[in-house]
Amino acid sequence: MERGERDDQTDDLDGLDPEDPEVQAFAAHRDRMRRPNSEATVEGMLRGVDDFAQSANRADGHRRLVAVLVVALILLGVLYTIWNALAFVVTTFAG
Repeated sequence: MERGERDDQTDDLDGLDPEDPEVQAFAAHRDRMRRPNSEATVEGMLRGVDDFAQSANRADGHRRLVAVLVVALILLGVLYTIWNALAFVVTTFAG
């Protein structure tokens, strides 16, 4: 059993249509709410990235555009930091 799972898996969705998209969305939301959100671990951080990616993939219109822009800005920040670090290393040793 993984952390955050309960022994008594009583299903509150008994009697509902498992093929209904609203029921599936609610079940997924409930599962996300039951998980512990320890952001201090690598697993917690990766779970947050996974949740963001899944929600960005489900988004439409301007919300998807905003998600793409957030990812692009993060990547630009990473590339800028790597470029500055490489420039520092080269100027330090070439000197």
